[in-house]
Amino acid sequence: MITLSRIHHAAIIASDYDRSRRFYVETLGLTVVGEVYRDARQSWKLDLALPDGSQIELFTFPGAPARPSYPEAQGLRHLAFVVADVDQTKAELESAGVIVEPVRIDEYTGKRFTFFADPDGLPLELYEG
Repeated sequence: MITLSRIHHAAIIASDYDRSRRFYVETLGLTVVGEVYRDARQSWKLDLALPDGSQIELFTFPGAPARPSYPEAQGLRHLAFVVADVDQTKAELESAGVIVEPVRIDEYTGKRFTFFADPDGLPLELYEG
């Protein structure tokens, strides 16, 4: 049987590299691990890390189609981040101009959570842990 230990990274394709870079680095506070422009692909690749070592790869590709979010499409639904205090993180995001949904309670786990979106509308979740 295969044994997977953890998720290493999630990859995101952005429509506007500078805007998404600012959002993930300045607004969400992720750490830049590596950044390279790949001339042959006319594409940026930005490696970002969370404190636990998990990563997000942020890419750009010329002519990439928009991701359908509404109605929800098949495939990756959203990316969730664990936070100590959903209300505090929600307030910090809102003070940075990010629109955040009202906090809800997961009916199965009893945990508090909320959603917001990245600059391209990718659904992101805050999950109190």
